[in-house]
Amino acid sequence: LIGALIGGVIVSEAMKDKRRKTASSGVREQRRQTQVALNYFNFPAGVPDGVFGARTRTAISNCQYYLGFPATGALTDYENSFLLTSYLRAQMGGPTTMQQIASNAQGTRGLLVIYRDEMVAGNGNGSGGSAQSPIPTALGGGSEEDTAIRSTSALPTFGVEAQTSLASHCNKVSLLTNANGGFASASSMSNPTLALNEQFCLARTYAISDSEALVATVQGYSATQIQTSCEGIAQPMHDLVAAASLQPRTEVVSSVAGFVLKTGMSPAQLSMTARICLGVGYRTDNLDVAIASSLLMVALGKPVYGELIGHHLAQGIGASQRIDLATDWFNGAITALDSGAEAAFAPTQTDRVDLLRLATAQLGDTGGASTQSATFTPIPVFKATE
Repeated sequence: LIGALIGGVIVSEAMKDKRRKTASSGVREQRRQTQVALNYFNFPAGVPDGVFGARTRTAISNCQYYLGFPATGALTDYENSFLLTSYLRAQMGGPTTMQQIASNAQGTRGLLVIYRDEMVAGNGNGSGGSAQSPIPTALGGGSEEDTAIRSTSALPTFGVEAQTSLASHCNKVSLLTNANGGFASASSMSNPTLALNEQFCLARTYAISDSEALVATVQGYSATQIQTSCEGIAQPMHDLVAAASLQPRTEVVSSVAGFVLKTGMSPAQLSMTARICLGVGYRTDNLDVAIASSLLMVALGKPVYGELIGHHLAQGIGASQRIDLATDWFNGAITALDSGAEAAFAPTQTDRVDLLRLATAQLGDTGGASTQSATFTPIPVFKATE
């Protein structure tokens, strides 16, 4: 979410005021993004300033009427999500987007109808909500403070262990690597768990770098907007991400492939989006987004990205620890690399495939005395409010 997620008991007025200001800033930025999207699709909302005045409400009403939604002047969660996702899709569409605009009498407005109809056809129902990436904060109705507070309406969950921070985990791995004099190689490996951790964190770094390079090529979309859109992947793919901890690789990939067909995006578009969001997920420590993006890449015919799923399952970071399931994901990636697939991570590391093969064959064997150094205690993630 952009802005603060206000929860728990507010024990002082000072804390309450601080949270209100943060929520207000976040909601205003989100509303500004909505205005940018409305303007792009030729529903003039005025200068994108994050303030929903009469002009913006009129633009929203016209957009809703055009798409067959109730013309209330206030976007629902689904409507706002559809608008922002459509804008990102149009920006990433390149020549395909230009062809669609040129061949449509409604110009850029026509893109919304195309995307809506594709989504409805993919879902088999008129709502389209299950394949969208909802943005939890409703826009256009009530005060900004009320809007921020309503975003916490989900039921609380008690007694769940805090998710391990992969960024923190990799910092600890880096300390061990330095203490050992460098990365383990296929010939020097004595601790398969540590060796896999090193390769996990190395792959994470490559994914972030690849994502940032792609983001630099996206025009008219800020880094904040891209991050917000990427965060929206997690909810519609929640069950698929959870399935990776429960079901065999083949079943999970098949289910994700079914999801891909419902998105209405071309493989090239979705691949670029997944690569961008993979790095965003790792950079922001949002592992649901990272795992969802990895699953998309595998389903799109890039099994080398299955290595990441294997790492998450082997270490129990962002997923349940399932070494039995992790092995299949590792083997799928290794087989693809053996068959000549392009390496997604550390392509110049000549013995990387051999190292992965050797380490995964000993998965669960910590190498005796060095097990203590390879065990990491999960810690809670504290994110600074943007």
